[in-house]
Amino acid sequence: MSWLPTRRPGPKSQEKREVPDGIWLKCPGCAEILYRKEVERNSWVCMLCGHHFRISADDYISILIDPESFEESFDSVVSIDPLGFVDSKPYPERIAAARGKNRHNEAIVTGKARIESVPIGLGVMDFKFLGGSMGSAVGERIARIADLCLEEEIPLVLVSASGGARMQEGILSLMQLAKVQVQLARLGEKGIFYLSIICDPTTGGVTASFATVGDIILAEPNALIGFAGPRVIQQTIKQDLPEGFQRSEFLLDHGMIDAIVPRAEMRATVGRILHHFWDSRPARLDRP
Repeated sequence: MSWLPTRRPGPKSQEKREVPDGIWLKCPGCAEILYRKEVERNSWVCMLCGHHFRISADDYISILIDPESFEESFDSVVSIDPLGFVDSKPYPERIAAARGKNRHNEAIVTGKARIESVPIGLGVMDFKFLGGSMGSAVGERIARIADLCLEEEIPLVLVSASGGARMQEGILSLMQLAKVQVQLARLGEKGIFYLSIICDPTTGGVTASFATVGDIILAEPNALIGFAGPRVIQQTIKQDLPEGFQRSEFLLDHGMIDAIVPRAEMRATVGRILHHFWDSRPARLDRP
């Protein structure tokens, strides 16, 4: 084959270029390769199959609230290591590693904001921070934002995405379930509206506490929502579980949630709900 001419690259021919990391995403729903920027512009939802990607608290806040209306509060409330807990590494090292990968220092971001011009107290969990686990600092932040809503008589909106209670804090983590429930009960006694939004995944103690006691409960499509895992439940009751068990569509069919709302429609939907309660609240003489 020596008679074949050697091919030489022309002026426009180049070596194969490497694609920088983060340019493309593989959809867990349909396995298609997606251009990251387009997915981001589509509220982090797959344009082909509608799969809702797990996103950070900052991304969810920017999608949900009115632009530039968020004022963060209680970010100084952080986790400590009251038990001196060590598994494969000390608990403080796990917290430090999580903070190094996130802009925020805990698994929930709280503050005041507006949705369709209605003032609210807001809490958004971040699954990327230790699986969105609820430690004592997370419970305290929720309790404080509920107190703020009680004081200012504004609705509370909590967005859940969590693996449950934070095991490294033991009983102190489990105590947050009761503390948060007491605060939500106080809101109910005062007639202050509480809206819960459930994202994928929401399990364990978060499902067993504030995520499923909202005056209205919304969920994203195909979100995993449950307490114990399907395998544990199946082994306990010794029965096969129905298809789609612990997904938001199954929970809607069985009356556990009120509606499934795609992420792109969440702000408008929440805004309509908030206006219904906000505009119909009793008049007060000292209210401007």
